[in-house]
Order: sequence, then C-alpha cells, then structure tokens
Amino acid sequence: MKEKALNLFKLIKEKWQGTTKKQKSWMIGSLLFVIILSIVLSMLMSAKHYTPLYSNLSADEAGQIKETLDSKKIPYKLSNGGSTISVPKEEVDRLKVELAAEGIPKSGEIDYSFFGKNASFGMTDKEFDVLERAAMQTELAHLITQTKGVKSAKVMINLPDSNVWVGQDADATKASASIVLNLNPGYQLSNSQVQGLYHLVSKSVPNLPEDNIVITDQYFNYYDKTSDGTSGDGSTLAQYDQQRQIKQDIERGIQQKVSQMLGMMMGNDKVVVNVSTALDFTQQKSTENLAEPVDKQTMEGLQVSSEKITETYSGNGAGGQVGTGNQDVATYQGNTNSNGNYKKVEERINNEFNRIHRTIVNSPYTIKDIGIQVMVEPPKPNQPTSLSAQSVNDVKEILNTIIKTSLTNSQGAELDPATISQKSVVSVGKFNGKTANTNPAPKQSHLWFYIAGGILLAVIILLIILLLRKRNEVQEDDGNDQPLSNSKVANLEEAIESETPEKNKYRQLEQMANQNPTEFVKLLRSWLSED
Repeated sequence: MKEKALNLFKLIKEKWQGTTKKQKSWMIGSLLFVIILSIVLSMLMSAKHYTPLYSNLSADEAGQIKETLDSKKIPYKLSNGGSTISVPKEEVDRLKVELAAEGIPKSGEIDYSFFGKNASFGMTDKEFDVLERAAMQTELAHLITQTKGVKSAKVMINLPDSNVWVGQDADATKASASIVLNLNPGYQLSNSQVQGLYHLVSKSVPNLPEDNIVITDQYFNYYDKTSDGTSGDGSTLAQYDQQRQIKQDIERGIQQKVSQMLGMMMGNDKVVVNVSTALDFTQQKSTENLAEPVDKQTMEGLQVSSEKITETYSGNGAGGQVGTGNQDVATYQGNTNSNGNYKKVEERINNEFNRIHRTIVNSPYTIKDIGIQVMVEPPKPNQPTSLSAQSVNDVKEILNTIIKTSLTNSQGAELDPATISQKSVVSVGKFNGKTANTNPAPKQSHLWFYIAGGILLAVIILLIILLLRKRNEVQEDDGNDQPLSNSKVANLEEAIESETPEKNKYRQLEQMANQNPTEFVKLLRSWLSED
C-alpha cells in the first residue's frame, strides 16, 4: 500500500515537473477557485434568512414575544427600535400559528371577543358598561387604522347614562368621541377621508352626532368636517357654505351697529334695520415691476456715473476733404481753401431709478354693493309727522356714511353722493306688526299688592286668635285652683311656728304669692297633685 502511494506521488511529481509554467498557473488558479467557491456555497447554504414575524409592536407586545422565543430557543433579530421581530424564514408560518394559539401577543385591549370567552362569568351592570365601552373603542380604532395614511389611532368615547325620564335634556343623552390619529410621516388626509372618518365614527356609536366628534393627529392638527387640514378644500358645497357665512357675518355686523346706534336715538322698539349686500369672491393675483424716480418732483433718478466728451478743431480744411475713402461721404463737396473751427461736446450721465417688484393678492372677497333699509316708528305712532324731518335726515346721513365707508374700502374708488343716497331707504310709520300693549303690568302689580295685603292680614288675625286663646287658658287655670284645706293650712302654720326654716319658707311663699301669683298657683297645684 505504501509502495502504491509512493508510486502515485512519484507519478504526480513527474507529471508536475513535465508541465509548463502556464499550465501550472492555470491548475493552481482552478484549484483555488474551486476551494473559494466551495467555501462561499457552504456559507450561503448554512446562512439563515430572517423574515419579519411581527411589525409595529408596542414595548409590552415585543417583550412577550421575545420571552416566548427565548423559551423555545428560536433565534430572532430585533429592528426598528424593537418594534419589529424577525425569525428564520422557515419558522415564520409555524410560529405565527403557535403564538396565535397561545394568545400572544396580548395587547391588553378588550374587543368583542372578550364577551364570548367570558360569557359564563357574572358581572354587574357597571362592569359590563365599562367593558362594552372599552370593546367599542378598540374595534373603532381598528376600523380607523384601515384608512390610508393612518398608522394607528386612539379613541375615547363618552357614553351618557341611560335615563327613562321624558323631561331629560336632549343634549345630555348624546354621546361624544375624541380621536387622535397617528399618521404616516408626511401624509395629509384628504377632505373625502376626513368626511368618511366623521361618518364612520358617527354611525359606529349609538346617538353620536358628528358635531360631538373631535379628530386630531399626533401634531394636534384639528380636522373638522369642512376642511382637510390644509389651506382649503376643493368642495363646491364647502365653498358655498363659507361664502354664505361670510355674507351673513358682514350683514349681521352692519345691522347690529346700525340698530345699536339708532336704538339709542329712537328707542330699541322703534327701529327695524335690514342690510343686504352683494359680494364678489373672485380672487386675483398680479405681479408689478415698477421703476420710479428718486426725486418725484424733478423726475430724476440717482446719478451713478457721468462722462463728458469734448472735441475741438481749427485750421485749414476744416470743411472736409473730397473723396470716397472708407470714412468719407461720397456726395460731400469739400472746400480745402477755407479756414474753420470745429467743436463737439457730449455728456453722458447714468441714473439709477427705484425698481419695485410687487406681488399683489386680492382679498378673498369685495363688497360690490350694499343696501340698508330702516323703518322708524314716530313718537306718536298714529302721527308720522311727530318725527321731525331733521331726525329723518340725520338717520339718512348716518346710513350714507356707513355705505360710503364700506364701498370705498372694498372698491377703492369714491362714489358720488347721489349714488350713495340711492342705496339707503328710511321709512317712517306705525309698526302694525307689534303686539298690542294692553298695559297688563299695572293690573298685575295691583293684584300682587292685594294678595300680599291679604296674607299679612290673615297672619295678624291668626296671631290675635292665638294670644286670646293663651289668655283664656291662663284664666281657666286660675279658676281651677282649689283653696287649701284648713287642715293643711293649720299644719303649715304649726310647722312655721315650731321650726325656724319652715318659717323662712313660709315667708318666701308669701312673697312669691304677692309678686308672681301665677307661678305661686302653679307651685301649689304641683303640691296638691303630689298629695
């Protein structure tokens, strides 16, 4: 065996020595390539490919899964700040089924499946209400997270206490909800998404109107029903509501000011004011590039540089030479025999002007037209002439001033007085629509006066009757007093004469009988009752 090995080694050595250097290099390179390829393939075959098992986990959920994987001795990797757990690819499906069977991860949230698992346990009504609200909040949060761009959501629902009384306030029976959305970075909810969230929450909770819902994101940006969190929405209905609200606010503001002013002059129930406006909501954006002089009086700019050029010539042939050279005029008749002088002065001044660049954006609305109608009731309603013409003219001037100010500020041009006067109307007359005043107040005051007097009189009579009854009772008590028997009086006198303390007591009783006979009678009655 050893000889065969030596013969094989000798044969390989002879063949190796018989090969050229080029062949040796190719053989060595091929051998190294095979070795390296084998090592790489073995590493790739032995490497484990990790795939996310769960993502977007909370700290509690990640801790539960980590503890379970450690007990099962399964390798894993944590990423995204511990919110993602990855395991070998071949273990993903098996682990998902096993962890789901064990109820892991346990988020601590209560959903409607809780009632199915714990239906056999008894609970009070309060406990059931708390669990029901928690399950409703959890399920609603899960529904909201299905919206594009919403990473997670927190929902807080306030359910009113049920009451069977008919007279309860309607607002007290309505629920309310507060929602905080955790949006993906850089994502903005569209108007349709916001409207959908309001409708979804309102229909998911009993007796929850959309006005009682508040939706904000993690940056505390508020999303209402008519906007999508941006500068505006493209909804035609939303624009109409906004324009109508602006128009009403302008008319209401002018109406309140005019009513307050004229009410101080005529009386609040003597003036009726109506304001109508026409608004233009067309928005325009323009750019202006202007150049203005520094000194507007002389219309001159700021001198930046100046240059003055002077040319003079004197002597023969000043009139020019005849010829057709490069710089000569072909039709010019020269005069070489005359003497002359030539002088040229040129001044160049560079001025700089003010250059103004403006980008003008018009206001969201302008008041195109305004009309104010005022009805005034005179001091004597049936006599329109009781209100002087001067007062009517004063009211007219006040209205014209308000119209002039409003239209000038919005349009930028002053209107003539005749045009302004046509936009205001002052009418004087009786207000037939007012409720007739039958002066019920004085009768009501007299009625209350009579009622109070009667009650006071009844109280006085009752006090008098009680006093008379008490007096009669005292007199009856005095009449019912029985005189002392002779035997008791004799015994009392003997006791007074025989003993000095009894004598003093007798004197005290006598003094009491003289000063306060009523108390003395009561004392004697008590003694007799004891005997």
